[in-house]
Amino acid sequence: MPIAAGRIRTILRSMKRLSLSVLATLALAASHAVTAAPAPPPAKVEGFTYVKTVGDIAEYTLDSNGLSVLLMPEHSAPVLTFMVTYRVGSRNEVTGTTGATHLLEHLMFKGTEKFNRAKGTGVDQLLERTGALYNATTWFDRTNYYANLGSENLAMAVEVEADRMRNLLLLETDRQPEMTVVRNEFERGENSPFQALIKEIFQAGYVAFPYHHSTIGWRSDIEKVSIEKLREFYDTYYWPNNATVSVIGDFQAENALGLIKKFYGAISRSPKPIPQLYTEEPEQTGPRRVTVKRAGQLGVVAIGHKIPGATHVDYAPLTVLSAILTEGKNSRMYKALTDKNLTTGVQAFAGYNQYASLHITFAPLAPGATHDQVEKIALEEIEKLRQGGVTETEVKAAIAKHLADSAFQRDGSFAIAGNLNECIAVGDWATFYSLDERLKTVSPDDVKRVAQKYLSVAQSTTGWFIPTASGGAPAAAAPKPSRAEMAPRPDFYRDPELAPTPLDRLADPAVAGPGGPAASAAKMAPNVVRAKAAGLDVLIYKTGVKDVVTMRGSLPAGDAQRGEGNVAVPRLTGMLLDQGTTTQDKFAIAAKLESVGATIAFSVGPQMTEVNAKCLKKDVPLVLSLIAEQLRTPAFAEAEFEKAKKQLAGTIKRALESTDYRATDAFVRAAYPAGHPNHATSPEDMIAALETVKLADVKAFHGKAYGPAAFTFVAVGDLDAALIQADIGKAFAGWKGGVAVIVPAKPAASDAPRDQNVFMPDKTSVSVQLGQTTGLRYRDADYQALRVGTAILGSGFTGRLMANVRDKEGLTYGIGSGLTNDSFTDGDWKIQATFSPALLEKGIASTQRQLTSWYQAGVSADEVTRRKSNLIGTFKVGLATTDGMAGAILQTIQRGLEVKWLDEYPGQIEAITPEQVNGAIKKYLKPETMFLIKAGTVPGVAPTPK
Repeated sequence: MPIAAGRIRTILRSMKRLSLSVLATLALAASHAVTAAPAPPPAKVEGFTYVKTVGDIAEYTLDSNGLSVLLMPEHSAPVLTFMVTYRVGSRNEVTGTTGATHLLEHLMFKGTEKFNRAKGTGVDQLLERTGALYNATTWFDRTNYYANLGSENLAMAVEVEADRMRNLLLLETDRQPEMTVVRNEFERGENSPFQALIKEIFQAGYVAFPYHHSTIGWRSDIEKVSIEKLREFYDTYYWPNNATVSVIGDFQAENALGLIKKFYGAISRSPKPIPQLYTEEPEQTGPRRVTVKRAGQLGVVAIGHKIPGATHVDYAPLTVLSAILTEGKNSRMYKALTDKNLTTGVQAFAGYNQYASLHITFAPLAPGATHDQVEKIALEEIEKLRQGGVTETEVKAAIAKHLADSAFQRDGSFAIAGNLNECIAVGDWATFYSLDERLKTVSPDDVKRVAQKYLSVAQSTTGWFIPTASGGAPAAAAPKPSRAEMAPRPDFYRDPELAPTPLDRLADPAVAGPGGPAASAAKMAPNVVRAKAAGLDVLIYKTGVKDVVTMRGSLPAGDAQRGEGNVAVPRLTGMLLDQGTTTQDKFAIAAKLESVGATIAFSVGPQMTEVNAKCLKKDVPLVLSLIAEQLRTPAFAEAEFEKAKKQLAGTIKRALESTDYRATDAFVRAAYPAGHPNHATSPEDMIAALETVKLADVKAFHGKAYGPAAFTFVAVGDLDAALIQADIGKAFAGWKGGVAVIVPAKPAASDAPRDQNVFMPDKTSVSVQLGQTTGLRYRDADYQALRVGTAILGSGFTGRLMANVRDKEGLTYGIGSGLTNDSFTDGDWKIQATFSPALLEKGIASTQRQLTSWYQAGVSADEVTRRKSNLIGTFKVGLATTDGMAGAILQTIQRGLEVKWLDEYPGQIEAITPEQVNGAIKKYLKPETMFLIKAGTVPGVAPTPK
């Protein structure tokens, strides 16, 4: 779907550290596979006025102060989300205070008299100890704070949020270091050409209304806003009658209301009326244009049009219009631009806001395409739609996609809460349901009407990003810009770990941590149905989610399997899987998926080609048949092959604009020897390979590498195991072949330079990586001990790196340590951080001090105990969604472990001793020989000669 709500990205971006306490009830599986309907909401509760119930959500008002409360009991998993939404955002700022709302959001974690770090009761300390996922975000219309945690911890979450609503300390000594943290967040955003262009479009599109300025604010305001101004914001807007509390998940309504009354009831209403906006944007009288020229690789054309707020009657047909224009292979823009090799993709952002926002169509140019050419065609397509309208088929497909997406977004309490938050922000939480109902009634005439009303040239703001330099030496190929990057950020997070996360990492215990205590009687493994079907290793797990099924599969057909062949072949093969089969073209396949709102995506990595699919229960047979058809009989048409080569070249070039990708590429090519699966192919070699690769090479690789021999397929959700096994057997019957995972010898010591600079002009933030290979695979005996020690150093706000380099010294927005690239081969250990060029030297020195202290003095028993408690809590939430469960099962098998490991893992963590942790650190790491990579505008480093 187009981003028909800033809603959608909130969920995916917010699931990095899927967390929670105790696995005692973890078997969400068996015990929650069939869920009883929640009890109806109580109509009379002392101290509350019952307002209404819409769908499964009941609304109450706390009589003593006007606090709005939304309750949605949902017992499919022993997890809940507690969230507070304040109706204040960057729209409430003026010149001099831009970014103040977001900076205040950061300071809300600095503590109150009762809850502060000095006493050991800080917000981070309490919540991380339980394993809770928690964060805060700011956007145009709202600020919100949330915790995703075990049901048993609801009282703690309510008490903490109620206390900091009115008792925040707000000290200048906290503002100073946090200001530099937020400034680095600002600098990170400025690194992206997309974000720079988006800011310019909003600034030109709005003259008077405060959507004009970015939520993060102007740099000078971030640096100079006073603590008095921040307190003024706090004292103006942080009151119960300007807030909504939402509780979603596994709880009893009476208990939740009792806790809310206990902790919020003593807070008074605001002493003055909450200020309301009255500024109106004047009518635009002609087209506007902006241009951003800076270092980069490929240009971008973006066309914005003003659209009404999300509660307006026209928002539903505009949502349909946006999908018809840009979503999927049958969209107008895809056929006119991407399929003609003029863009690397076309996407849309439809602002989901309380007031009139922007609909922006983004067209990143493919190599060789020009801005004039792409803009001309895009405007022609918009005008064709305005004059000729749309078909019934297009409208039905767009509606089906949106309705299916709505179902997917209700997969777990956190997903529900994230979407509900955006609906609260637009002024009517019931749009959580009502937008879907309005969409069902949209007709082709409605779409044509709103196209003519809103998509006129006179009401447009067009932006061009024009690259002015190469940005330095090429780097490894990387994914094309994500939808989140190609749209205004829906919010600005206090926690940098909650950035866009690939789906295959959402439930990775190396990221998320293990799940629950060994004493738990509830087990997952006995509830996983595992069988062979048509040669595939199939694992099926039924959960309590309604009507949603997630399917994940992988087979060894990645870069490592090419052998001595052309390095571009595996990527091109994967790209061609969804470009048509021998029996139907890509548009016919896309039409079938779009008609039911299902999705199928293929991706290629160092070792694996993976498929990720999601659909409604009724559509499982269709989706399975299409997965099998695309994997088994791709058309490999010459025309599509030529397009794929050009698209891959564009992807490589656009990757050069990211400091994070450049640092990662330099690190893996330095740390791993050539020929190792984790050693990335340089873009020079990849681009050269694209010049010589033949379609016959792709066909030969497909014939060799694709088959059921090592294919693992996982299905999770509302499904019947026997039926899905039969469907898989039918879809893949008779398929033969396949190859094994490549397991190389332990990599030899690298002789690459230990200190490397990748100079990139015009970058306001430098990405830094410091690390080494470990010689460890994920399943090795010492791995989890090193994992615990690594988390003590650099996981979350209580990790030593964040607590010191960020919180105390204010040198970075984000820093952390982790273990990666170790599922199939020996992996690596590294610290990742970002620093402004002016603070780079100081930031690296501070980082190395923490690393040295951690390495030499070791970790304490208390740190190990606390971190184990945190890690043992985190897996629970990860398994509360179909995505999380499917990812956890698939990665367990990929790592060569049995499913029962998911049940045994908590006990392994609990058994780890401080001696084991400190021993693993000393055994596998050598700080003095680690690689130090800096990518960006590194001070004192000259640009790489062309």
